[in-house]
Order: sequence, then structure tokens, then C-alpha cells
Amino acid sequence: MENKNKTTLPNLPLSTIWMLSFGFLGVQMAFSLQSSQMGRIFQTLGADPTKLGFFFILPPLAGMVVQPIVGYLSDRTWSKRFGRRMPYLLVGALVSVIVMFLLPNSGSFGFKTSTALWFGAIAILFMDLSSNVAMQPFKMVVGDMVNEKQKSYAYSIQSFLSNTGSVLATIFPYLLTAIGVANTAAAGQVPDSVRISFYVGAVILVIFSLISVFSVHEYDDDTYKKYHGVALNEDNANEKNKSMLQLLKEAPKTFWSVTLTQFFCWMAFQYLWTYGAGSVAATVYHAADPTSSGYQAGANWFGILSAVYAVAAVIWSLVLSKIPAGKNKLGYTLSLFLGAIGFISFFFIHSQFGLLFSFILIGISWAGMMAYPFIMVTNALDGYSHMGTYLGLFNGSICLPQIVASVASFAIFPAVGSKFPAMILISGILMLIGSLSVSLIKEKI
Repeated sequence: MENKNKTTLPNLPLSTIWMLSFGFLGVQMAFSLQSSQMGRIFQTLGADPTKLGFFFILPPLAGMVVQPIVGYLSDRTWSKRFGRRMPYLLVGALVSVIVMFLLPNSGSFGFKTSTALWFGAIAILFMDLSSNVAMQPFKMVVGDMVNEKQKSYAYSIQSFLSNTGSVLATIFPYLLTAIGVANTAAAGQVPDSVRISFYVGAVILVIFSLISVFSVHEYDDDTYKKYHGVALNEDNANEKNKSMLQLLKEAPKTFWSVTLTQFFCWMAFQYLWTYGAGSVAATVYHAADPTSSGYQAGANWFGILSAVYAVAAVIWSLVLSKIPAGKNKLGYTLSLFLGAIGFISFFFIHSQFGLLFSFILIGISWAGMMAYPFIMVTNALDGYSHMGTYLGLFNGSICLPQIVASVASFAIFPAVGSKFPAMILISGILMLIGSLSVSLIKEKI
């Protein structure tokens, strides 16, 4: 229940807002390496293309379970030195680093194909678990410390840093190949260009996460209560013992209407990450064999295209930061609609450089997805207790559609003739529906 007995959060120095999110760059590098290289890695290890969806179920399933738990626990955590959210960032980042060294070596331990695939699947599971633990604190701390006037700017900065990390992660294999690092490997093994990219990403993740951990000084319980009207560690037993199901029943309408839009958008991107590399290899390089140089060149180019959409998202996120709060739905709708055009055009464009146009538009939708849902939901939750738990539960609007998309792919992929590009066309249709659904969002300004 919303509590009106509170003082308005103060304006924070811009340097503080940047530090609140600085480690997001490193965490997003881990996610981007995972999303842009997963399809490539598992096909290289010998996965059946019709079963690729299976390997993309585990990461969102992990996030759906872990993020509400992280939110719940961090609402009840306080460390004078590290605060409430940052300890989880630190633990998550350190575990992510370990897994980022293991995952690209799934085919290098002498396992037979099935064992290597299972090892990779479990590594992906733990990588997503730890990355989710590391990422969620950044969303929560903005909700804790940033007022509504600056929130759009804060989440735009997160989007900027997130997409900068994506650019770095996705271009590494291409750049390493350009300087002579091997981009092919023996059957069942991951190329050096991919392995080294994961190693570099792991180092950057640790450095940038530590910068945030030691720079951010979170509000203690008394200060939090002063600004939000409720204390996260309050002694009110009725509030403290509410189940997650009860909290969902009490969630504001904005929470659910944004969740509907999220459902279509994240299904769209799940198919891009699953089938994007294979689509580029098939349409531009006319290659299907994962061990061929044509396929690996296509996978590298998909990495460059992913960097292009990240750069477009960086630029568009700066544009979005200038849009007044009262125009959030307009900015959100426009972003998703342009993204839908990008996905649909991907299906029809077979030119290597022509695809740049498609991915610029896809990047615009990504920027909107990274900013507006959390702006709208945290505004609606201001004055509610259990902020971290709610944001953890809201992560279900990201994870559930990915799970649904992956399960549905077992039927959809064969139905479209097992054609990778056809799955991207479906992404465009889903994104278009998402853009139309923004009109249903009940926003609190």
C-alpha cells in the first residue's frame, strides 16, 4: 500500500548518478557475450538447430527465480560499509567471472558432444544466475535513491552504459579475428576469437563492478524512510511477512500493464539472440555448417550488427533522456514501432551492409526497452514497501517471455520450415504488437 508520509528525494549530483550505474557496463558485457555468442557456441559444440531453444530456456528460468530472491533479501540487508544492494553485486560479479572463463572452454575438456553440450548448458545457467544477481542491484538502487525528476536521466545513463558494454562485447570476436586470432577451430571446439572475448569481458566486469561497489553510499534505513515514507527493514509484521503472491496482488496497475508490453518485446529479442547468427550466415554467407569459415564469418558479422544496435541504442537513449516525463508513452511506442520495422526488414534484406539499417532500428527499440519499463514501474512503486522484491518480481516480465519463446520455438521453428530468417520475421510481428500495447499502460506521473 502506498504511503504518502515522505519527503521528496533530493537531486543527486550527476557524478553520483553515473556511479550508481557504472558497473552496469561490465555486467552488460557478460550478458551481451552470452546473448550474441550462445547460438554460435552451442551450434559449434554440435547442437541440433531444431533444439537450440532448449539452451535458451535455462538463463531466463534462472533469472525468474533468482531476481525476486535477491530483491527480497536485499530489502532486508544492511551493511554499513557496503550498503543494501551492493553486496549482491559483488558476489554476482565474482561468480560471473569464474563462469566466463569456463563457458567458452566447454568443448576443450575432452568431453563427448552430449557431455560438452550439458556442461555448456550448466555453465550458461550459472552465468545467468550470477549476472542476474549482479545486475538487479543497479535497478534497485536507482529506485532507492533517485527522484522522479532525475529518474529518466538515471535509467538513460544505465541504458547508455549498458549499450556501451554491449558494443565492446559484440565487436571483440570481429576485432580479434582482424588482428589474426583464429576464428575457426576443430569440430566441437569454440574458436579462440570467442574464448578470448569472454576472458576480456570477465576482467572488465570485475573492474567496473568494484568501481561501483566502492563509490556508492546507499541510504540507511532511517534516510530511506524519510524519502519513501516506509522503511525496508520496518518492524511491521504484517508488511514484513507478506508473501510474494500477496505482493503481486497488491502491485499497482502500471506493474501489470508494462508487463504485457514486455512480454511481446522480450519474445522478439529472444528469437533474435537464438537465430540471429544463423540467419546472417544463411542469408549473407549462404552457410549452414557451424564448422565452416562462412558460418563463423556470419557469426562474427552478427556480432558487429549487435554492436550496431547497441550504438544506436546509446544514441537513442540520449534522445530519450530529453523527452519530458509526461511523454513517456509516446517515446516508448515510437521506439518499439521503429524496432518492429527493423526486425521485419531483416527478413527481406540479404545484403551484409544493408542489414546495418535493420539493426539501427532494432537498437532504437532496445533503448526504449531498457529505459521506459523501469521508469514507469519505479515511479508507480514509490511509497510502497518491498521495492527490491517488487523489482525482482518485475524481472519475471523479462524472463517469462523468453521461456515461452524458447518452448514455443520447438513448434514454431519446424512450422516455418526450419528457416532461421523466418524466426526474425516473427520477432518483428511480436515487436509490432508490443508497440500497440503501450497504449494500455496505466502510468503514474
